[in-house]
Amino acid sequence: MAARTKARKRALDILFESELQGRSTGASLVDRQADNDPPINPYTVELVDGVVANRERLDEVLAEHAMGWTLTRMPGVDRNLLRIATYEILFVDDVPDSVAVSEAVGLARELSTDDSPGFVNGLLATIVEKKAQLLD
Repeated sequence: MAARTKARKRALDILFESELQGRSTGASLVDRQADNDPPINPYTVELVDGVVANRERLDEVLAEHAMGWTLTRMPGVDRNLLRIATYEILFVDDVPDSVAVSEAVGLARELSTDDSPGFVNGLLATIVEKKAQLLD
């Protein structure tokens, strides 16, 4: 598994853990950094910090484009996976959009429901398609 793939999965674990425990977004990062077992990849930190810093905008974009789905209705894994991928699409210049989408779909396939990969792919494809408008 590539380093950035592992970093994305770890970021997802941290965001999901924080949400599951009712803590603020990404609050578990501090605990994981203190444990440092296994060590935290710098890209994991970048992703968690990026989602935390841009959560309001990310959630706004996701809510606007998730036809028929509210954020609270989505499985927690999907919601946090979509936040990470949307952050990469909108704010990380050195990650091609297609890679962000592919990685998110792969994690959804591995960690979420049978319907999640298609849902994640469709929603992120819409965000990629409208990226220029979303950045204005």
